[in-house]
Amino acid sequence: MPEPSTTAMRSTPTGVIHDIGYQRYDGPRLGRRHVFGALYLHGVRTTFGFGRSAKAKIFPWLVVGIVTLVAVALAAVRSQIGEPVATYAQFADSMSWLVLFFVAVAAPELVSRDLRSGVLPLYFSRPLPRSDYALAKLLALVTALWLLLGGPQLVMFLGAAFTTKEGMRGVWNELLDLLPGLLYAGLWAVVFASVGLLVASLTGKRAFAAGGVVAVFLMTTPIVGVLSILPSRTANELAGLASPSSLVQGVGIWSLGDLLLGEGDQGGLSIGGFGPVYALAAVVLVAGATALLLARYRKVAS
Repeated sequence: MPEPSTTAMRSTPTGVIHDIGYQRYDGPRLGRRHVFGALYLHGVRTTFGFGRSAKAKIFPWLVVGIVTLVAVALAAVRSQIGEPVATYAQFADSMSWLVLFFVAVAAPELVSRDLRSGVLPLYFSRPLPRSDYALAKLLALVTALWLLLGGPQLVMFLGAAFTTKEGMRGVWNELLDLLPGLLYAGLWAVVFASVGLLVASLTGKRAFAAGGVVAVFLMTTPIVGVLSILPSRTANELAGLASPSSLVQGVGIWSLGDLLLGEGDQGGLSIGGFGPVYALAAVVLVAGATALLLARYRKVAS
């Protein structure tokens, strides 16, 4: 078989660059602020199952449906009897156990999936500092929890506003009751989101993360029960500091008073004169959990 000529061998190309139509991006570079906003918006959508499968939407919207139905029922009963069954703050208190389970599902979806799938290096290769990633996820969860409690409160307000017999004065008084309730819902959201997201960020397995979130909140409750039955009155009044849930309730009792307790109601938690201590402890808890969350992502491999 004849060998190819030297000329033919020299003319054969060793590599070919094909133009398949890709073009360089010459548009505007939106930068860090827009990346943070996109990540935040995606996080809020994720907590409610938007952009995910129908299965992923079942639990969050089940919780939304339950709290909304309770709010509608309270509004309906009030329209019949002419008196509020529960204040807006009391509604937030009574729905806190649902908020806990919502956090246990939503927090792992926000952070554990990214850890397990290994996409964090892609995030951090863009103009997105690690702190921005953590804060965007935290802000998204806080927003979702506040909407979860605040939305039904708005339903209760609308029901009361349309059935009041005092005209605009009654609507104004109702609004003055609603605003503290929304602030109290925000307190629940901030505390639960900061603690829950920190726990979820420790593992890439969503089941372990969900179990850890529930454990942190539920396992501290017996400690409050033990401290509340000690013979020391000081220990009884400081018992609520041992659990995030009772800590929030203590701040509410101190700041809202009758809007949360009602007349003659002690709410099962006595804080005495330690209201400012509860408020300070809540600030320290949120700040500490946020600082640990930021530290956690500084150590994540990129």
